[in-house]
Amino acid sequence: MPPHGSTLHRPATPPGVPPPEAYHEKSKLSFGVVCSSNINRSMEAHLVLGNAGLRVESYGTGSQVRLPGRSAMEPRIFKFGTPYADMYGSLSATPEDTAFFQRNGVLQLCRRGAAVKRAPQRWQDESSEYVGQHDVTICFEERIFDAVIEDLQMREPTQDFEPIHVICLDTKDNPHEAARQGQVALDLCWRLEAAADDLIFRAAEIVEEFQEERMSHTPIKVLYQLCYL
Repeated sequence: MPPHGSTLHRPATPPGVPPPEAYHEKSKLSFGVVCSSNINRSMEAHLVLGNAGLRVESYGTGSQVRLPGRSAMEPRIFKFGTPYADMYGSLSATPEDTAFFQRNGVLQLCRRGAAVKRAPQRWQDESSEYVGQHDVTICFEERIFDAVIEDLQMREPTQDFEPIHVICLDTKDNPHEAARQGQVALDLCWRLEAAADDLIFRAAEIVEEFQEERMSHTPIKVLYQLCYL
């Protein structure tokens, strides 16, 4: 791991193939991507969408950042806001730790996180103005989808009271599935970006058509809810 403050090279990802009508001088929509700990699924999507030129921020909804440890009963736990570089340092404090967390892929997740942003963010701890910037929020598990909707419903409405399209792309919490579904999320986001000027009327239809297409070759549970904040 480079010394604290050093620049990490951002990993490359396929840019996807946006439909012609999705091309804008600048991404019109703002996307939020959410998983439990903001280190695997949402970070993969943050990387993929950002590399493709879309505006995106990532979050977790858990009470803490939980990483796989030496057993299911011994996860490594960090507070949200702990820099990814500090997590890496803690997980590589000894040669034995370094070897173990390199094998189970956690050190790679920390490196990727540090290359994209400073630290994991918790959705519920961000201000309404901050999360309200997002036109679309994609959650990678049904319970996370439920948590985001519940949080939005409990917040005091902002002055603008703008729509937020909340979508669930149910994804197993492992690096392989996160990588696969990151590209699936990019496909959906390009479609939504192409309809940016008419999203309030077209989002539900786009999500439904997208699910029908995905079910024909890579089944995935897709949920949709329109919220306001």
